[in-house]
Amino acid sequence: MRVLILLAALICGVPSFAFARCDVAVPTETVDLGEVRLAYQSVGRERDPALLLIMGLGGQLIHWPDEVVERLCENGFRVIRFDNRDVGLSAWTGTEPSVNLPVEVVRYRLGLPVSAPYGLRDMAGDSLRLLDALGIRQAHVLGASMGGMIAQHLADLAPQRVLSLTLVMTSSGAEGLPAPSPALLELLARREAPSRNVAIQQQADLLAALGSPDVSDDRGQLLEQAARAYDRSFNPEGVQRQILAILAEPSRVDLLNRLQVPTLVVHGTADPLLPVMHGVHVAAHIKGSELKLIPGLAHRFQEAFKEPLLSAVLPHLMAHRRAEGHVAQL
Repeated sequence: MRVLILLAALICGVPSFAFARCDVAVPTETVDLGEVRLAYQSVGRERDPALLLIMGLGGQLIHWPDEVVERLCENGFRVIRFDNRDVGLSAWTGTEPSVNLPVEVVRYRLGLPVSAPYGLRDMAGDSLRLLDALGIRQAHVLGASMGGMIAQHLADLAPQRVLSLTLVMTSSGAEGLPAPSPALLELLARREAPSRNVAIQQQADLLAALGSPDVSDDRGQLLEQAARAYDRSFNPEGVQRQILAILAEPSRVDLLNRLQVPTLVVHGTADPLLPVMHGVHVAAHIKGSELKLIPGLAHRFQEAFKEPLLSAVLPHLMAHRRAEGHVAQL
C-alpha cells in the first residue's frame, strides 16, 4: 500500500515539477552591458537549449504572452525574454543627440539619410552580450516585428551562435514593399501624452489598429493591457529613438542573402503594419528558409492566434533542438 501511495504521489507530482520549472513569475533581473542595462527573465532549466525572444518596437518582455512562454518552456527550452534598450526596465545611457523625429520622418519619406543615436545592429549586439552575460554560447532566436529585424542582424553578426532563427511579422526593409497606412503610422509614433489616462487610451487605440479584422477586441481588455505596460514603464523618448533606428536602417536584402542559419518566417495575411508581402520577401531572400502564412493574423499576439502561432513555430524549433549538453555554456 505504501508503495502505491508513493507511486501515486510521484505521478501526481510530475505536473507540479513541470509547472515550477516553467514558472513565468520568476524575478526580473538586470545586467549591465556598458552603455546599456538590460532587464530580463530566464524561464526554464539552465541545461535546456536557450531560446532568446526579441520583442518589437516599444514592446516590453511582458508583451510575450505568459502562456506562450510556458508552452515553449514545457517543450524543453530555456526561454529568455528581455526589454530592449530604451523600453521597459532596460535603459540606454548613451549621449542623446539633438534629433527631431518629425523632421527625420520627412527625410525618410524623401529618401534622404536619417540620423539615429543607435542602430538595429547595435541592438543585436545587446542580445549577444546578454547571452554572454548568461554564459550561453548558442541559442535559438525568435524575433517579432522590429525584433525580427534585430534577429536578422544577430544571425549575421554571429551565425555560429544561432541554432535556429524564427522571424515573425517582420520585414527586409527593402524599397517597394507595401507601406502601412499614414493613419496607422501616426498612431504608432504618437507617444507623447499629458496624463496616464490619455497615454493608456492612445495605446489601446494602437493595439486595436494592429489587431486582426477577424477578431473583435474587448476595449476593456485592451485598456488593461495598456495600463499594465504603462505602469511598468513609460518612456516615449526611448520609443522614438527605436523608431529612428528603424528609419535609418538600409535594406537588409544583402544581409538576408548571405544568411545560412536554419530559418522559419511566419507572417499573417492580415498584417496592417507590415503587409504579408514583407514576410514573403524575407523568406525569398534566405536560402533554404521555410515560410508559413497564418490566415487572419495581424500584427499582435491575439488570443485567437496563439495556437496557430505555436503550431507554426514549435515544429521548427523542435526539428533544430539539439540534444541536452550540445548547447554549451561559456
